[in-house]
Amino acid sequence: MASTEEPMALKREEEEEDDSKPSAEDEDTGAQVAPIVKLQEVSVTTGEENEDILLDLKAKLYRFDKEGNQWKERGVGTVKLLKHKESGKVRLVMRQNKTLKICANHLVLCTMTVQEHHGNEKSCVWHAADFADGELKEETFCIRFASVENCKSFKDKIEEITELLSKDGGESKEGIAAADLIEKLSVEGKENDKKTEAKEASPDSSEEKKEDNEKV
Repeated sequence: MASTEEPMALKREEEEEDDSKPSAEDEDTGAQVAPIVKLQEVSVTTGEENEDILLDLKAKLYRFDKEGNQWKERGVGTVKLLKHKESGKVRLVMRQNKTLKICANHLVLCTMTVQEHHGNEKSCVWHAADFADGELKEETFCIRFASVENCKSFKDKIEEITELLSKDGGESKEGIAAADLIEKLSVEGKENDKKTEAKEASPDSSEEKKEDNEKV
């Protein structure tokens, strides 16, 4: 009597070989399948097109919550110092890494001061009127960098900008004061001229001249 184990073993080997062979569906035919929906390129504006990047560093931003009296994380991303090509104004902008949500957005003014945070050489603290939430708010920020060098670069750049703004502001104030003084003098001169003309053309002065002529 023949054993049934050998045919069964051969059948299993044939099934394994069939399974190991690639099916016709899995074979790469080299044909290119055209997409069903064609996507058009959309231009995205960030509002930074007319600005030059003065500084670009990765950091972590915190905001001080006055009500809770504690620091709250604002986001992890890239902080930039951007200078407008026409107006020359410099603003600080920070966006989150994945969502690109704005964490901070405010102008760098001559009154802005950046200080070290509680002896931590990698962190800085400053106050600013921020517009990240769509309305102007007085905020206290703390930013932490990955290295001491990045933190120093951030502080030095802010100080450099504020010094330039202070110089430009002083010169502009002097210019405005001088222009106001010149305008004031010119207005006073015109008023005096008008008074003189009015006095010469007034009826009283003409009558006085007439009486003088009659006396003569």
